[in-house]
Amino acid sequence: MGNVMAYSGLTTKIRAMQAKLLTQADYETISGFTDVVQVVEFLKTKPAYAVYMDQLELAHLHRGDIEKMLYQSLYNDYTRIFRFAGIDQKKFLKIYWKKYEVSVINYCLRIVFNHYDKPYDLDYKKEFFDKYSKLSIDKLITSTNIDELVDNLRGSEYYEALKPIRDSGAATLFDYDQALELYYFTNYWRRGRKVFSGKSRERFSRDVGIKMDLMNIQWVYRAKQYYRMLPAEIYALTLPYHFHLSTEEFKAIVEAPNAEEMKKQIENTYYGTHVHMKEGQSIEKSIKDILRNLYISDRQKDPYSDATMHAFLFLKEQEIDKLTTALECIRYGLTRQEILTYLGGESK
Repeated sequence: MGNVMAYSGLTTKIRAMQAKLLTQADYETISGFTDVVQVVEFLKTKPAYAVYMDQLELAHLHRGDIEKMLYQSLYNDYTRIFRFAGIDQKKFLKIYWKKYEVSVINYCLRIVFNHYDKPYDLDYKKEFFDKYSKLSIDKLITSTNIDELVDNLRGSEYYEALKPIRDSGAATLFDYDQALELYYFTNYWRRGRKVFSGKSRERFSRDVGIKMDLMNIQWVYRAKQYYRMLPAEIYALTLPYHFHLSTEEFKAIVEAPNAEEMKKQIENTYYGTHVHMKEGQSIEKSIKDILRNLYISDRQKDPYSDATMHAFLFLKEQEIDKLTTALECIRYGLTRQEILTYLGGESK
């Protein structure tokens, strides 16, 4: 009864927001569009996006402008959840916000590593970061090289994570990305477990444990498929936690001679037998499907709990990713069927 009382108001609010998520029919409609203006006009009919799309000037429309509005919708939904959250729920949401901080740092890293001529474009995030983050957007956008960027993180928790990478003198963008991801997931796991108790803590530990297993699998796959890294190099880049993967199973995955053999090793694990990875489907898409099913199942089993909050945030972020992907596909003139394939458009 206590859990129902603690989450009744928040669950009611999230259900109202959840009703505004796009459906499979919406993705099918979007896949038939041939220019981004059509996407904007369509999103103007959707309650979650109408107020943001109305701010766009169609005569001077750029894909990046639309993406900014999409993220405004995401941040606004986060704000609504935060407003209705209790003390412990707010503690978790502050931990969750760290993933958005990591995303901003990753964006800044790409600016300085690739020597982009275009200026930093973070003004649309400033309102939310000033409210929920200790990171200073104003300081980050002054960074012109990696030394300045790391120094501008001084005083934040990310400084100690990135300073050794910077001081090595030979770090790549991949090294910084990996260091940030390792830091984020490790701390998300540790801090989140302190917030929750009882059944909620068990569920959080299981969900994050599965996600870390899957992230390790994804990183190993990318290391083999795109970077041809050796096992010793791969071990150094993975999270030091395993949930449904035994040490022996993980060793077999890492030491498989190539990506295809790695997939065969996955079939012998929990993720190959209990959660089917579809034939011909990318590992990235399989991981998203596994997590989606996990969060939705949690929400259905225990709607008056943190599970509803976790599920909504995941689904909203996936929606933003799909819309961004759709815009990119339309920009390059892909066919309706090709766009649908990329979207994978599951309904809510």
